[in-house]
Amino acid sequence: MINKTVKDAKAAVADIPSGAMLMMGGFGLSGIPENCISALLDLDINNLTIVSNNAGVDDFGIGLLLKKHMVKKMISSYVGENAEFERQLLQGELEVDLIPQGTLAERVRAGGAGIPAFFTPAGVGTEVAEGKETREFDGKVYLMERALKADFSIIKAWKGDTAGNLIFKGTARNFNPIMAPAGKICIAEVEVLVGVGELDPNEIHCPGIYVQRIFQGKNYEKRIEKRTVSN
Repeated sequence: MINKTVKDAKAAVADIPSGAMLMMGGFGLSGIPENCISALLDLDINNLTIVSNNAGVDDFGIGLLLKKHMVKKMISSYVGENAEFERQLLQGELEVDLIPQGTLAERVRAGGAGIPAFFTPAGVGTEVAEGKETREFDGKVYLMERALKADFSIIKAWKGDTAGNLIFKGTARNFNPIMAPAGKICIAEVEVLVGVGELDPNEIHCPGIYVQRIFQGKNYEKRIEKRTVSN
């Protein structure tokens, strides 16, 4: 029987080297691989390239990796909630490739699907288009974007089984499912880990064929970036 479980986050990320390209699931602080990020902080590595919608906040999520200067380049669509991210960018300490959010999602999805490039109207006529091929289709100009692939995809799901099949919950079903196939090795941390056959096949969002390592995480904070209430 297939069993892709590893002991914990430390074991899951132990072989990630300096200079690796990582995809990290999550949107804001929703659905981020908290345990794996903590384990990465304990490794003596640097010069990472990270593909993520954003970089968390200063004291949580990917922001902690930035604070420790482990990241050489961010490929993201949003930086607004992270002052250290902004500081490193403006000081020239961090390479940043800012991409329209839909384009980022499609570049990741294309990487996992084996599609090398695609055309999109987003970014035409802006800084995003600099150095990239454009082509006209039916009277409209489109920009060619290359697919994104990574050495490791690090994602978080609500529930998974020992064969790597995953179910995401609520807004945590964001970049996580499309990142799984786009990494040579996909590491999934889950809140609930069950045996093979215990998940309803009709409810599985990510088949286990895309996942190489899985473990049950613990002590999730699930922070909210900004809490807004009304009287």
